[in-house]
Amino acid sequence: MRNAPLQERRNRQILADLVRTYIETGEPVSSRAISRRFEETLSTATIRNVMADLEDGGFLYQPHTSAGRVPTAAAYRFFAQEIATQATLSVEDKEWIRREFSGATNRIEITERAGHVLAEVSNGLGIVVSPPLGRTVLEHARIWLLPDGRVVVVLISPGGVTRDKVLRPPRVFSQQELDATAEFLNRHYSGWTLEAIRSDLLVKLATESERYEGLLRGALALCDPVMLGDETSSQLHVEGTAQIVGAPEFANQAQLRELLAAIEEKHRLVTVLNACIDAPEPVLVQIGVKEIAQAGDNLALISAAYTRGDGVQGSLGVLGPTRMHYERAINAVAYVAQIFSESLSKIS
Repeated sequence: MRNAPLQERRNRQILADLVRTYIETGEPVSSRAISRRFEETLSTATIRNVMADLEDGGFLYQPHTSAGRVPTAAAYRFFAQEIATQATLSVEDKEWIRREFSGATNRIEITERAGHVLAEVSNGLGIVVSPPLGRTVLEHARIWLLPDGRVVVVLISPGGVTRDKVLRPPRVFSQQELDATAEFLNRHYSGWTLEAIRSDLLVKLATESERYEGLLRGALALCDPVMLGDETSSQLHVEGTAQIVGAPEFANQAQLRELLAAIEEKHRLVTVLNACIDAPEPVLVQIGVKEIAQAGDNLALISAAYTRGDGVQGSLGVLGPTRMHYERAINAVAYVAQIFSESLSKIS
């Protein structure tokens, strides 16, 4: 049920105007400032009464008695969910985003340009998370032995997406064993993800070890995402850290250090970005991101899933101060996810 102060359309519009004004100015908003931009003729006294009701409802607070009001996390959440999502991306922004992606010929360039665009529209971090290797769908595997005992594993996914890795397995393999392992994987597991393959191999190892033991253990070792180098650092591309450092919300140096440490650790960013993949909304908006750092109260995360050529999903988004231009950022994230998916499919 809608919070009582938001039952009336007038109150919702005043709150939306106040949030929009605060985002633009960064200063507490007075009733006079709202009256100048409100579509109806209302006295400042009426607007002050509405602002008082919104404050009682937890949507505004007053830094000190003589100041105007400042939005709370609840106000930003209302604005992002009910106001910003109704906006559309400008023609100029669409053309700019398409220009930024034009000419990119490989995944690295496409990812860098996506990160740059996302950082620009948010004045914060632009983040692109590659799909974890464990979610890679196997269509065909090829495995070769090198003279020094290392092994080349090539995983081919639907659409021709190729992942290859030179690794040193926990034991020495012969080429005959590698051929048998590849043939076993191709015959039984085409169309499966590496996560599902490993789970099934473990079950088979427990129940059919006498029949398959050597083959299963070899397949397990060669399909291990850890062995194949699926580090968090290789999954994440981040741009715009300097903009976060300069944001007034992080003038507190202790909070800033903690946030920068979280960005450096990266795994926390991967976790919160990937939450959008299973979300029902096409764009997920989170006001306050405590999972990243204590300073997360002052952060907003806007994220969306994208799809690459083999159908496996990754995620991208923006992480910035709560005083963010949500109307532009939400629609830009959705549009970048669309263009990013299209660009990846062209090089797959």
